[in-house]
Amino acid sequence: MHALTKTVTNYFPTNRHFAGLIVVFVGSLFCLWLNTSLDVWSHGRIIGLSSLTLAILIGMILGNTVYSSFAEQLHVGVTFAKGQILRLAIMFYGFKLTLTQVSSVGLSAVMSDALVLTSTFLITYWLGTKWLKVDKQTTLLIGAGASICGAAAVIAAEPVIKAEAHKVTIAVATVVVFGTIAMLLYPFLYHLGWLQPWLNAQQYGIYTGATIHEVAQVVVAGNAVSPEVGDTAVVTKMIRVMMLAPFLLVLSFALTKGSNDQGNKPSVMSRIQQVKVPWFAFIFIAIVLLHTWVPMTASFERSMVILDDVLLTMAMFALGLTTHLGAIKQAGVKPLILGAIMFAWLIVGGGLINIGISLLG
Repeated sequence: MHALTKTVTNYFPTNRHFAGLIVVFVGSLFCLWLNTSLDVWSHGRIIGLSSLTLAILIGMILGNTVYSSFAEQLHVGVTFAKGQILRLAIMFYGFKLTLTQVSSVGLSAVMSDALVLTSTFLITYWLGTKWLKVDKQTTLLIGAGASICGAAAVIAAEPVIKAEAHKVTIAVATVVVFGTIAMLLYPFLYHLGWLQPWLNAQQYGIYTGATIHEVAQVVVAGNAVSPEVGDTAVVTKMIRVMMLAPFLLVLSFALTKGSNDQGNKPSVMSRIQQVKVPWFAFIFIAIVLLHTWVPMTASFERSMVILDDVLLTMAMFALGLTTHLGAIKQAGVKPLILGAIMFAWLIVGGGLINIGISLLG
């Protein structure tokens, strides 16, 4: 009971947090405004951009210039935004989903998501650690981003992996770069007729939702074919998002120590006791269930979605402030190579998985 009380108390900011939180909050509002304004000014022609991308970029610019002069006063609040605010954002993400969406696309979408998620993460881990020799934390973050839901999955996995800020930024960069390319490439291939012999319109929507990184990117790639395909793609993507909680639990178990100080292999129960349960991810699932079964007004739902957008943007802005360019340069090009290989796998391997499931159906 004491541990639970302490955990809940940690989510309440104190006076020493306020300066950093105010800066992060104002920065997030600016990024949300800028994202909307750029979309209006360009008449929707600037695609692949989001408030999360802008937050981490602007945060990095400030973090590597003026932030160091105020870091001592702002650090505690900025760290709070990277931690507790981030977890709250993942919880409130549940207001964007319902179980009804799952039933609307059928079992084939669930199977496609599960197979793409599992294969993508395992291949990323093997290639990154065994072949490219990318450090374990960066590899796990890139795997989470490619296999589930892009930047949101990367920042959700960060507390479980305990990764450094620059590694999170590198993983987010691979999501932004290759997800944007995928968003443009998929509709192009479909309109060329290269995908139609294998996938009909609905199957293309499932393929898009199961293999493109970010939700916003899936919206663009799906609606480029038709609104109906766009709906199928987004729902399939949301099913992937729902797999985040069990994924984080399995990841936490996998990261427990495989041997003790004497070199003896501990029992399964001993490893289970070491697992740090990502409660925020299960609260996210609870909110999805609540959102499905409890009637809510449209205005309340809209308010919760806006709140979640603000919280996510705050977390990304704080992440950018604490990311140093020197650390990214030190990582080299290998993480990008890993991201590129997994991008190719999602197109080809993800396509083969979807074709196989469609033939079975």
